[in-house]
Amino acid sequence: MCSCVVSSCLLLIAASEAESKETHPPNKAEKHWVSTVFDNFTSATDALQWSDIRVINNWRIQQHAQSKTYRVLNLNDEVVAEGTLDLCSRHFSKLIKNGDIDPFVGNKAVIVIHGLGEGRSAMKPLVTYLQDNMAASIMTFGYASPQATLAAHAHALGKVLAGLPPTTAVSFVGHSMGNLVVRRWLQNAQPEMIGRVNRMVMLGPPNQGSDLARLAAHNHWLKTLASGAAGELVLHWDTIRHDLQTPTFEYGIIAGGKGDNEGYSSILEGDDDAIVRVSETKLNGADGFLIIPVRHSRMMRNPDVQKETLNFLQRGRFAKTTYGINIPEK
Repeated sequence: MCSCVVSSCLLLIAASEAESKETHPPNKAEKHWVSTVFDNFTSATDALQWSDIRVINNWRIQQHAQSKTYRVLNLNDEVVAEGTLDLCSRHFSKLIKNGDIDPFVGNKAVIVIHGLGEGRSAMKPLVTYLQDNMAASIMTFGYASPQATLAAHAHALGKVLAGLPPTTAVSFVGHSMGNLVVRRWLQNAQPEMIGRVNRMVMLGPPNQGSDLARLAAHNHWLKTLASGAAGELVLHWDTIRHDLQTPTFEYGIIAGGKGDNEGYSSILEGDDDAIVRVSETKLNGADGFLIIPVRHSRMMRNPDVQKETLNFLQRGRFAKTTYGINIPEK
């Protein structure tokens, strides 16, 4: 595992060096590109260790997946307190009392949830777009995706929802496994809380499991590395799928694909976004289904995905019914 992390980091460094030489002239006042790459790498790795349990205007209390310690992060994701839950909760309340945290949450909130192996920063392009175009509080929910089970992530999401004002209506936007976290939360959620959910947009959701994960299950090395929610997806799908509820509120699905029978991956059958097959995203009862030519990891930055997500959140429907076949990816 360590060698994989180091190799990934070295690849990032090499790519960044090439980009730096081509597009960025030297500037002694700027931070060296190596420092920037390592800072970003460290930040992404850190995000995979912590889950949010309270979020108010994107200030947050988080719990570490392994050590069970807690911390408070400010708007810039800087740690301002760390220790027991009681200590962090008292510090959080003090920040609200002193006016550092604005406790106001509007009548509408959208909670954006990242996928497996990602952090909240992966959703930033979509979050920024929604903030610029919606009259709602746009919040992100972060969870230690490879460190704990879907049930644990769903429990953490429930705590965040419980911390919102009872008058706030909630909508969700999930990417990949983030959608399964919401569906798992529905299994144990109180009816009155479910009743406060307005709509949901699912981006590339493995609603029917993942053939890619099943292929990984046949590889001994990958199988031994699978843990937490990733392990459940790879090894125990037939068990966890029974705990994934179908939303009773309005929801739409955006799948990535070419609109043909080939997709972006050479090892998956049928159309796909290079990670999830289009057929795997489907779920009975959806109020809208759309295929957009985009790869799985690029959905949050794709302008068509952003616009259609906004359309569904505001109107309960997508603007288009199709984006054609073999249209170049934006």
